[in-house]
Amino acid sequence: MKLARTHGLSEIQTEILNTVRTFVDKEIIPSAQELEHADTYPQAIVDRMAEMGLFGLMIPEEYGGLGESLLTYALCVEELARGWMSISGVINTHFIVAYLLQHHGTPEQKRHFLPRMATGEIRGAFSMSEPELGSDVAAIRTKAVRDDAGDYIIDGRKMWLTNGSTATVVAVLVRTDEGRERPHDNLTTFLIEKPAGYGTVVPGLSIPGKIHKMGYKGIDTTELLFDNYATAADTVLGGIPGEGFKQMMDGIEVGRVNVAARACGIAIRAFELGARYAQQRSTFGKPIVEHQAIGFSLAEMATKVEAAHLMMVNAARLKDSGERNDVAAGMAKYLASEFCNEVTQASFRIHGGYGYSTEYEIERLMREAPFMLIGEGTSEIQKRIISKGVLRDYRL
Repeated sequence: MKLARTHGLSEIQTEILNTVRTFVDKEIIPSAQELEHADTYPQAIVDRMAEMGLFGLMIPEEYGGLGESLLTYALCVEELARGWMSISGVINTHFIVAYLLQHHGTPEQKRHFLPRMATGEIRGAFSMSEPELGSDVAAIRTKAVRDDAGDYIIDGRKMWLTNGSTATVVAVLVRTDEGRERPHDNLTTFLIEKPAGYGTVVPGLSIPGKIHKMGYKGIDTTELLFDNYATAADTVLGGIPGEGFKQMMDGIEVGRVNVAARACGIAIRAFELGARYAQQRSTFGKPIVEHQAIGFSLAEMATKVEAAHLMMVNAARLKDSGERNDVAAGMAKYLASEFCNEVTQASFRIHGGYGYSTEYEIERLMREAPFMLIGEGTSEIQKRIISKGVLRDYRL
C-alpha cells in the first residue's frame, strides 16, 4: 500500500496534489541537495510556486486566490516538505499572515494586501519571539507607544523571523499599554510593510543579517530591530489594539497543522529512502530488507508515518469545519514531530555509514527533522496545551 493517502478528496484537491507531487519529483528533489548544502535561496523554485498559484492557495477567490481549504494546503505542504522542508517554509509564514488578514483584518487591509499576496507579489512573515522570550509570549518587551498624532512609535528587538529579509509585510506582535489586567490583553499585532533586503530597510527598521542554522537552510531566518520606528494607527491588524494575542494564537493553530504536515513530509521521504536502500544493499548474501531486524524497522516506520498523517489530516479538517482544534492541532504537531525524528533516525541507521555522508539525502533530513520539535511551539508546550484541553472534558 502507498502511505499517507487521504480519502474523501474532491477531484480539484486530487488534481492540485498530483500537480504539486509532480513538481516536487521533477523540480525540487533533483536540486535540493545542491541548494541546501550551498545554503542558496531557491529563487527559481519560488518563482514556479508563484506561477502555480501556491501563494494564494487559501486566499479567497474574490481576492484572486484559489479559495482552497486548510486540508488542501496542509497536503500540499506535506508534498513540498517531502521534497525539501525549506521550500514549505517559504510559504508557511506567508500563509499565516494571509490567514490572519482574512479572518481578522479590516476590509481595507484585506483589499490592500490579499490580492497581491495571492500572486506572491507581496510576501508575508510573522513575528512573536524575542531573544529572551522563549515560549512566554506574555513577556514580550518590544513596545509600541502612541504619539500626539494618534500613531505609534515602536522600539524593541524581535527574533527568529522566517523569511525575514524576503518578506515585504510582517505581522508583528508587540506590547501596547491598554490598561488591562491580563498581560495577554495588552498585546497588539501590527502589519509592518517594508522592502526586501538587509540592513536599515526603512528609517527605524533594520534586518541585521541571516542567522546561520544547522538545518532549514536556503531560507532566510533573521532578527527584526525597531528603533523609534513610526507607524500609522491603521496598521493595527483589525484596527483594534489589544487583540493581538488572540489573533496570533488563531494563526498559530493553523501553523501547527502546517508543521505537522512538514513533519509528515520529512518522515515520508525518510521512509522512501530507507525502503529503497534496504532493497539495494546486501549483507550475508541477501538484501538487508530480508533481515528481520530491518523488516521490523520498516514496519514501525510505516506505521508512524501513517499515524502522523492521519492525525494531521484530522486536525486540518477540524479547523476547516469551524470547530475548536487547539487540542487536535497540538496532538498532531506533537506526534508528527516526534515520529518524524524517530522515522528519520531509523532510516539513518538503515543507511549505516553512508547515512553520515553528505552525498546521501538522509544526512540532510537528519538536520531538518529536529526543527519540527521546536517550530510553532516545542513538544513540551504542545503537551501543556493537550493536557489543559483534555481536562476540560475530564475534570472531576
